[in-house]
Amino acid sequence: MNVAQTLGQNLSQHQRLSPQLQQSLGILQAPVFELRQLIGQELNQNPVLEVEDTEENVDAERAEAQLEDDGFGKEFEKLSQMDEEWRNYLQQSSSGQGPRTAEDEERRQSMFDSLTAQVTLQDHLTGQLAIVDCPPEVRKLVEMLLGSLDEKGFLPSSISEMSLEQGIPLAQLEQAKRILQSFDPPGVGAEDLRECLLIQLDRQERSHSLEARIIAAHFDDLARHRFQGIARRLAVEPGDISRALEIIGKLNPRPASSYAATTQQFVQPDVRVERQGRKFVVIMEEGQLPRLRISNLYKDIMTNPKGGRDARDYIREKIRSGKFLIRSIQQRQETIRRIAEEIVARQQDFFREGPSGMKPLIMSQISQVVGVHETTVSRAIAGKYMRTPHGLFEMRYFFNAALATDDGETTSNTSVKSMITDIIREEDSASPLSDDDIAKILVGRGIKIARRTVAKYREAENILPSHLRRKF
Repeated sequence: MNVAQTLGQNLSQHQRLSPQLQQSLGILQAPVFELRQLIGQELNQNPVLEVEDTEENVDAERAEAQLEDDGFGKEFEKLSQMDEEWRNYLQQSSSGQGPRTAEDEERRQSMFDSLTAQVTLQDHLTGQLAIVDCPPEVRKLVEMLLGSLDEKGFLPSSISEMSLEQGIPLAQLEQAKRILQSFDPPGVGAEDLRECLLIQLDRQERSHSLEARIIAAHFDDLARHRFQGIARRLAVEPGDISRALEIIGKLNPRPASSYAATTQQFVQPDVRVERQGRKFVVIMEEGQLPRLRISNLYKDIMTNPKGGRDARDYIREKIRSGKFLIRSIQQRQETIRRIAEEIVARQQDFFREGPSGMKPLIMSQISQVVGVHETTVSRAIAGKYMRTPHGLFEMRYFFNAALATDDGETTSNTSVKSMITDIIREEDSASPLSDDDIAKILVGRGIKIARRTVAKYREAENILPSHLRRKF
């Protein structure tokens, strides 16, 4: 079997993924702002869907809309096996429709024709993943990594930190990272700018070039324009450095810059946590999403024996897809709520004291309680925010690795980052503390930490190194 045939078969296998399941995953991962847009598009596309009137007593209607009779209940369970029928439902409904339905379809088609869908980085990467031959468990990890990329196309944290935070074997994450970094655009999936540039040079077969040596071993000097020092340490002429800099200057520091943005335009929390007496209670921000139901008008048409078969088939498909959307939104809300409640239960010290009280927490701990895979937890919290008594935080913020202490206990890296920030805030600005000094202070407080880890945490908090913090 040749390579082209193998890739074609792999692509064909992944193209058979149910559109309904893809939609369900998209709903789970979408932040509130994007989900509202998606619901608006579905309302325009599906005539049987309507928004509940909040002034009505809609409890009975909601129960009816969600009620699964024998026929539709069985159909709902089989949605993932009905891809071909789903793709062709418009053709099935091309005849036998009344004037109202035909006009609705014409307006919707006009709207679709006027839309231009921009390709996001995640779309581009997912398309490449579809033709990669790798084990299913590694494929899921690649999906998780590409779903967590920031606006530059970088990973939000190092692979070693992800392994600790999520309880995933480091070797599998490294394999997934290598696959992601093999995709286009070059440099995507890097942990930082240095790695991003080295990936691009490697694609250009310049991994052993002067510019690669400069980036690999003298990146800090390069950032500070210490070109003479670089030339002296590498024993090369200044002209060689200049030519290398021209090549480096043509590399792309933001691989995701040419793709449509996937982040929300402004933050809207999905969850808020309020203190009620001695307890902290999770409250879903339900008011930000319209409540959907199936229109009674179309239910009446389905029960009318005089209705045409084609019209009934068309409405049947629309009701099926509408119920799937409603159920997927409910499942999204329930999953986020259960994850949020478990976060609150495990991070009580944070909600009482603030960031200094953060405890170590990994996604596998939450997934075991909620009953989903840790990659589902990762999707569910992506781009989701929680309003707390201490401010607005991304839900991913509450997951962090553990650092050992002298008494045999552990503390979270978020808590240590808070300590580092406090130490630097109280330092003498005329003689700022080095990363080694800060490490010694933390060791004195019983926290086992290396200077390199202090530097990494300091950079994560956007704090300059000591020589740039000095004030004369």
